[in-house]
Amino acid sequence: MPRGSSPKRERQYEHIKESELDTGKSTKRAEEIAARTVNKEPARHGESRTASRSSTHDMSSSRRGGQHSHSGSTGPTYDQLYNEAKHRNIEGRSKMNKKQLSSALGH
Repeated sequence: MPRGSSPKRERQYEHIKESELDTGKSTKRAEEIAARTVNKEPARHGESRTASRSSTHDMSSSRRGGQHSHSGSTGPTYDQLYNEAKHRNIEGRSKMNKKQLSSALGH
């Protein structure tokens, strides 16, 4: 955290860093994610002189909620298809891609 940051931002940084470490991220990566997240908030509120356009005009994480960058991928994953093919003893499954597995299983 930069010098002179508020106690609130310090707490946010530590909380985010700990959360990222709990998910298995390295210390360096957890610190980077925490710093970027905490430093983005002042930009959104007009407190930063050098904020990028994406920092000031994007949708806030709290408003975004459960939205993801991808959409429409509602089918089973490759691993799920492969495990089903294995359970059904489908020949050649190890050389198949997701589309081929789906076709072989009749999905």
